[in-house]
Amino acid sequence: MTLTKSKYYFEALDHYPYNLPDCMEALNYALSYDPEDADALCLMGRIYSEMLSDYEKAKCYFEEAMQYDVTNVNTPQYYIICLLNNEDLQEAEKLIEYSLKIKGVDKATLWMYRSMLSEKRGSLVNALKFLTQAEKYCFTECSLSNIKSRKKFIKSKMPKKPKIKKEKETK
Repeated sequence: MTLTKSKYYFEALDHYPYNLPDCMEALNYALSYDPEDADALCLMGRIYSEMLSDYEKAKCYFEEAMQYDVTNVNTPQYYIICLLNNEDLQEAEKLIEYSLKIKGVDKATLWMYRSMLSEKRGSLVNALKFLTQAEKYCFTECSLSNIKSRKKFIKSKMPKKPKIKKEKETK
């Protein structure tokens, strides 16, 4: 990463998400210096996914970022959310499986996304199972708290089992 390109990338990152015009300007400068920079392409994908809800265009940027750097730890987590929001569930599942093998990636977040995938497919039991797996990879109180609150939320969506009252025998 050249110094000039880094300067513009960090400037874009600093402006995201509160000042999108300046963010886009700096990001375009960064990409003009290196059109193959995975981090800059990932940020562009995030803009299209998170801010503009243009998931197809975002997917193009994320795919390009993954092509240039398959070991980037940032791109998969944002790409997976884009795929989940766009209901590309099979693609999301494949990317999660691949991403769990990347050294240094946040596995707790990926397992939480796997849980969300199961939830979208209607399997709340599996969603809880994946959240339990995510807890094993939590290394901060904040991360663990997020997983626990997500578990509580999913449990609240599960159908309640009717309580069977035991009838007293009368003689």
